Amino acid sequence: MKKRYYLKPPAKIIIALFAAAIIITVLFKVFPIGALWRYYFGGKTYSNADFGIADYISPVDRDGDGLNDQSDILSGAREYVKKKPKYLSKYYDGGYPDDEYGVCTDVVAQALKSAGYDLMELVAEDIAKNSADYDPDVGDKNIDFRRVRNLLVYFRHTAKELTTDIKEISEWQGGDIVVFEGHIGIVSDRRNVNGTPLVIHHGSESQIDYPDDYEQDILELRDDIVGHFRVS
Repeated sequence: MKKRYYLKPPAKIIIALFAAAIIITVLFKVFPIGALWRYYFGGKTYSNADFGIADYISPVDRDGDGLNDQSDILSGAREYVKKKPKYLSKYYDGGYPDDEYGVCTDVVAQALKSAGYDLMELVAEDIAKNSADYDPDVGDKNIDFRRVRNLLVYFRHTAKELTTDIKEISEWQGGDIVVFEGHIGIVSDRRNVNGTPLVIHHGSESQIDYPDDYEQDILELRDDIVGHFRVS
């Protein structure tokens, strides 16, 4: 009769914990459960250097402040969200919000403005040249540049269009612009454990409650990326 060997309870527990750790690691790294966890609870962030990715330095300094456009746009986005704007869609004479409110497009407009790009005027100029590419309701420059659908058309006309595949992590750089269905944001230079960058954006009223909620790990949770652009 063969002798049977049984694992003692402590050994079983160690093996079970080890197996659970492996499963959790895989789930967090590969499947949406990891992305959801990072979205709600945060996590360690990484830089380009951690993944062997060279920082993109724009050859352009539009406003002549000594900071290249790519870095200027990223810095401008962060400076804007530091003000913790409240989410509310309003119309403004003069285009740019002049109070404590804003929407997703204002993050992009303010980021570009800090680099010397007046998006209100630039979008109006492009609409005048290429009106057939825009929706028929354009014509008010105070609001046209604050609509995602118009910005998507504008950036397709004027910016470098890049991959929308987030797995190609080296193609994503802080200061890029990412467009979703009905939403838009600035790509962060902070990355998650997979190398996927965070996004600086403003998409809901709840973001004001937490200081870091304007820069979030959302790309792996979205399946509606329709554009990825670099201004210069």
